[in-house]
This record gives sequence, C-alpha cells and structure tokens, in this order.
Amino acid sequence: MIDEGRALFVQIAESVEDSIVDGSLAEDSRAPSTNELAAFYRINPATAAKGVNMLVDKGVLVKRRGIGMFVAVGAREQLRTERRAAFATRFIQPLLAEARTLGLSPDDLAALVREQASTSTPEGDAR
Repeated sequence: MIDEGRALFVQIAESVEDSIVDGSLAEDSRAPSTNELAAFYRINPATAAKGVNMLVDKGVLVKRRGIGMFVAVGAREQLRTERRAAFATRFIQPLLAEARTLGLSPDDLAALVREQASTSTPEGDAR
C-alpha cells in the first residue's frame, strides 16, 4: 500500500476513503483511531493524525469527544461524487477527445464501451 512517491498521510486518508466508498467502513460507524492506523501501517502517530485530520476537514469523519472518530452520514456519497468528477476529468475527457480525433460519434463510442464491458471481467481481465 505504501507508495514512496506520495506523502504517507495522504495515502492513509485515501485508504480510509477507499474503505468508506467500498462500504467496508459504514456511515456512522467508528473509524480506526490514529493509534490503530499508526500501528497497522507502522508509521508515526502524528503522520496518521495528519491523514485523519484531512478527512475531518473534508467532513468525511467527525470527532465525537471522548468516543473517537466516526464516518459522517453522507460521507460515502460525498466521496463517490468527488471520485466521479475526478474520473471524468482523468479518463472521460481524454477519451472523448480521442474519439473526436478518430471520428467516432457518441453512439460509436457507447457501442465500443458496451462491447468491451461484455468481454471483460469486473477486474478487467479477458474472459
């Protein structure tokens, strides 16, 4: 999980976000503590705290005094909305630009996507 090229606290925040988006960390459930994250990833608790605080600042996690951190209600949809926008910017816009270059209509492009989806497994491997 650790990517040497990116800040650890960002990776910690993304890991918690992934758990929220995939549903393994449900809304209104207790999130891992700073100390739990630090022990799991074998990092300094201050680094883990920085990642957790990023999520608090975004409104994804909420602090409950004396109890711990909890996943905010609405956090999953918030993160999915953010990721959809990032997906469009990173993948869809370049795809559309290349389709225009190749003279593909939106219908042609949709047909290609359907064709690829029907011949691929969810993991992206050919059947």
